[in-house]
Amino acid sequence: MLGKTAGGLYWMFRFLERSENTARLIEAGFRIALTRSSDPASEWKSVVTTAGVRVGYDAKYDSYTAAHVVDFLLRDLENQSSVMSCIDKARTNARMVRTALTTEVWEAVNESWMALRDVLKQPVKDTELPSVLGEIRRHTALVRGAMHGTMLRNDAFDFTQIGIALERADNTARIIDVKYFTLLPSASFVGSALDNVQWETILRSVSAHRSFRWLNTDDMSPAKIAEFLILDSRFPRSLSFCSRIIEQNLGFIAKDYDQKMPCHDLIERQRDKMRQHTIGTIFEDGLHAFITDFIHDTTVIGRQIEQDYRFIG
Repeated sequence: MLGKTAGGLYWMFRFLERSENTARLIEAGFRIALTRSSDPASEWKSVVTTAGVRVGYDAKYDSYTAAHVVDFLLRDLENQSSVMSCIDKARTNARMVRTALTTEVWEAVNESWMALRDVLKQPVKDTELPSVLGEIRRHTALVRGAMHGTMLRNDAFDFTQIGIALERADNTARIIDVKYFTLLPSASFVGSALDNVQWETILRSVSAHRSFRWLNTDDMSPAKIAEFLILDSRFPRSLSFCSRIIEQNLGFIAKDYDQKMPCHDLIERQRDKMRQHTIGTIFEDGLHAFITDFIHDTTVIGRQIEQDYRFIG
C-alpha cells in the first residue's frame, strides 16, 4: 500500500475519533457545570485544557463560559481540533483514499459530513446541546459500523484500527491526567467526597460509567476507577485495550509485509511496561508520572508509524 493511502486511512479515522471524543468531553463538562460545580468556569477551563486547545482558546476569549467553549470546540474552524474541523478533515482524507474504502464507508462519511455541517451551521443552544452531541456520536459510530461490516481485514483495515486506537488512548490518558490533577484543588482532598466526584467525572468523560458499575457495584474508589481505565483490557477505551489493538494491528502489517519496523519495537516496549504494573505500583510511583510517560510514548509511536510507513512525501 502506498504511504499516502495508509496515512489517509490512519488520519481519517483519527479525526473521526477525535470529533467523537470532543463531543463526549463537552457532554461531561456540561453535565458537571450544570448540576454539580460551584465554579462552572473552572470546569469549562478543564474541558478546554483536556482537549489540548487552551492556547488557541485563550488567544480568542478572555473568559471560560459555556457558550464560548462549546462554540470553540464544536464549530470554530480556526480550532483545528473542533468537531467541524475534524469532520472536514476526515472527509478530505476519505476522498483522497476513496478507492481503498467500500461504498458503504464512503457514503457514511459523506452523509455524516453533510448532516453535521447542517447541525453545526448555527451556534448550539444549551437546550439543543445534548441532542447535537448525540448526533455527533451516532454519525461517527455509523462510519465505524460500516467499516467493521464491509471492509476487508487487510492492511487498509489495520491502519484504520491503529488510528482509532492511538487517538482513543491519547484522549483517555489526557482526561485521566487533566481531570484529576487540574480539578482536584490539593493533595489534601485525596479520598474525600470531592475526590470521588472527580473520578466519577472521569468515568463519564469516557463513557465508562455504566461499564464500570457493571463490574464494581459497590466500590467507586479512585484506585478501582483508575485500574479500570488504565489496565482493564475488556473496556475499549482503556489504555491497555488501546495499546493492545495497536500492537495487534501493527503485527498484522508486519506479517503482511514480512518486515518489522522500529514502531513495532516501540509498541512492544510500551506493552511490556504496562504488564509490569499493577494499580498499586502506578499510584506508588505516581499516577501523573505514569500518564505523562504513556502520553509521550504514544505520541512517539504515532510519529514513528508515520515515518516507517512513509505517510508524508
